[in-house]
Amino acid sequence: MKRIDAGPRMSEATIHNDTVYCAGQVPETRGADIGTQTREVLEAIDALLAQAGSDKTRILQAQVVLADIADFAGMNAEWDRWVVAGQGPARATIEGRLADPGWRIEIIVTAALA
Repeated sequence: MKRIDAGPRMSEATIHNDTVYCAGQVPETRGADIGTQTREVLEAIDALLAQAGSDKTRILQAQVVLADIADFAGMNAEWDRWVVAGQGPARATIEGRLADPGWRIEIIVTAALA
């Protein structure tokens, strides 16, 4: 097993066998619109997967948490630009309270190694 960016409480990702388990990724810009925050989170996922030796075409599952389900269409607009056609993972989207009130989105992914 390998841990990426391990801290005292959690790791940004854990690799076990041929699978990468990523911690929830949140936006850098608190209070920004859902499009901006979604793009920031997707960029963070791209960077974390690259560090682990994978990429977005290898995502097996994605869990999207929105602070307000009314942001669903705005999130999907960014998601649809980001995901590679025909390579969409299994995905669930739910509404839930996030740890920081300035965050509108958090995304958790699990991916296969490249």
